[in-house]
Amino acid sequence: MKSVTLAIIGDSAASGVGDSNHNGVNFGWAYYLAKGFEDPLVFINVSRPGAQSLEVLQSQLPRVQIHNPDICAVIVGGNDLLRNGFDPEKLHSNLRLTVKALTDQNALVLMILLHDPTKIVPMPKLLANVLDRRVRSVNAVTTAVAREFGAILLDTRKIEGIYNLVNWHIDRMHPSKIGHQRIAYEFRKLIINFGFEIAEIEVDKEIKRSKKSSIIWMLRNGTPWFLKRSLDLFPAALLLMAIEGIRSFISRKSNYIEADVLAPNFASDKESEPMEFSKIEITYR
Repeated sequence: MKSVTLAIIGDSAASGVGDSNHNGVNFGWAYYLAKGFEDPLVFINVSRPGAQSLEVLQSQLPRVQIHNPDICAVIVGGNDLLRNGFDPEKLHSNLRLTVKALTDQNALVLMILLHDPTKIVPMPKLLANVLDRRVRSVNAVTTAVAREFGAILLDTRKIEGIYNLVNWHIDRMHPSKIGHQRIAYEFRKLIINFGFEIAEIEVDKEIKRSKKSSIIWMLRNGTPWFLKRSLDLFPAALLLMAIEGIRSFISRKSNYIEADVLAPNFASDKESEPMEFSKIEITYR
């Protein structure tokens, strides 16, 4: 019986953050998907929380290429957008080179579109607008690359009830155990169309979190993460919110604004259309 090699590269969404045991070992959607394969499976996960697209291309990709994976998940972009130097063109270049290298080896590539964090994380409206455009830019890049190379693309926003908090970890940025199981369930439905035998993925019933465990997690993990990320993103966020405020004011005076002036780092406001990288332009109507 031929074995199947499943590889995972990417960031915290790939490494299983949000679904761990009492020893802090992450499981995540890839773990549940791997358990379902009927054929003998070689499972490789070299993803790392905090990884950006350049690391995935230069460091993680070579580590899985030597195994000639049959399936490889490329889950990255969330950390790129959280940096003050976010550049969707660089993300596109890194992601395209990564996926091309894998498809050249005849690997089936799995990709995922980011959810809308503004629907589950309370934040100021101006900051929400900035974050929303960055997320849309990442999704536009991911969609363009997936279409070019025929990758499997899971749209999290189309998963029924995805914004129910039971699907989200206490940090509201990563899936919970149930959320990871649901992602595995959705990926399984797409992968079996390519001839792979995968058993049904079981999704647990609602898991109640105690207030005490939530507070402990936030003090031990959430607060240090927030402070570290604030040093990088917060100054840029203030500038971008100021720009967003100007944009909002001008938009009330005009029906059209040149995004090259107000948001030069954002590539597209339309998730449904491929990106045009020869000229980056956004219109607001």
